[in-house]
Amino acid sequence: MKNPAAGVFRALNIFNFRVWSAGALVSNIGTWMQRVAQDWLVLTQLTHHDASALGIVMALQFAPQLLLLPWTGFAADHLNQRKLLMVTQATMGVLSLALGILTITGSVRLWQVYVFAFLFGSAAALDAPVRQTFVAELVGDEHLHNAVALNSTSFNAGRMVGPAVAGFVIATVGTGWAFAVNGLSFAAVLISMSLLRASELYPNTRARGSAGGFLEGFRYVRGRQDLRAILVMLFLIGTFGLNFPIFTSTMAVKVFHSDARGFGLLSSIMAIGTISGALIAAGRDKPKFGSLLAGSTVFGIGCTFGALAPGYWWFAAALVVIGVAALTLTNATNSMMQLSTEPAMRGRVMALRLAVALGGTPIGAPIVGWVANRFGPRWALGVGASSGFAAALVAIYVLTRRTVKVVKPGSYEPAERVG
Repeated sequence: MKNPAAGVFRALNIFNFRVWSAGALVSNIGTWMQRVAQDWLVLTQLTHHDASALGIVMALQFAPQLLLLPWTGFAADHLNQRKLLMVTQATMGVLSLALGILTITGSVRLWQVYVFAFLFGSAAALDAPVRQTFVAELVGDEHLHNAVALNSTSFNAGRMVGPAVAGFVIATVGTGWAFAVNGLSFAAVLISMSLLRASELYPNTRARGSAGGFLEGFRYVRGRQDLRAILVMLFLIGTFGLNFPIFTSTMAVKVFHSDARGFGLLSSIMAIGTISGALIAAGRDKPKFGSLLAGSTVFGIGCTFGALAPGYWWFAAALVVIGVAALTLTNATNSMMQLSTEPAMRGRVMALRLAVALGGTPIGAPIVGWVANRFGPRWALGVGASSGFAAALVAIYVLTRRTVKVVKPGSYEPAERVG
């Protein structure tokens, strides 16, 4: 009899992916510690519950996804991915340690957090498309969808542990130490990458050419109706819906009057949903466009429930629903876009995906932060709900139009019509 767990975790049978996942899990815990610490530092120590300032931090952190787009995808498709990842991971580790030292010594100012957010975001913008396409080098196309889902499971396992640990660290020894721990956690990724067996990698096809590289990737996506629809959905939800630091922090502080532990616990509870969503995705054979409709619809419902939640634990339950929906949507888009794209184009396509999904944050985060300040956190969640329902309408439009072609996962040519 087939073991269901073996199917869910099948990519872990590959040595390189096991080593990579171990290092990534440690780093992910540190990353979530920093996210909570940064939000708490801005919201309660450097301002008086100013959600707009938090929105500016998010905008600066994600703006490089758009600003550096011509170079990030190009680097992912042309350079040695393993070496590039080691450089970007080391850079983010140093930046985290530097911010930790400033905070521990009491020297940190709001403008410095803005600067560090932009620098960290710049390194992350270069890192993200490489890291996502590097998974294919670890496992090959056969296990790519499963590996992408397990990567998300690791990231959200960090989301479960990291915020709770951050809340404890902030309450006991101070915010700066959470930044310092994150800086040290990047060593785990560097060690894991040094242990990879080069002979067992599945090298992606390296692209050739230089000047027209980015435009070539843009033209490739423009010519694919299914990819364009996915990017529109990602833009809507990424810009106005994936502003969780604003949603959870303002609801925790302004509505439920929680301390650092209560705030950290909310982020950890949300990870229950995101891990569940990632494991559900890992158990599927291949993602389908219908998954995008389901994910965006449930996302809108979850945000609506969160906006109306009468108490702390009701809001926590809504975060679980939102987490499942968000991971269903983002994992499906990741796998569908990678598996239906030519290997030599994946870096640029994934960079464009990240730019659309995260690059809209400089637009959406300040708006959502202003709404939270002006009308209250519940109305900010209403904005997130609207983004989910709008994305669902895009999916319905695509699924009901028989003229729109999609590409089957695992192939690079249009294979069937939607509808």
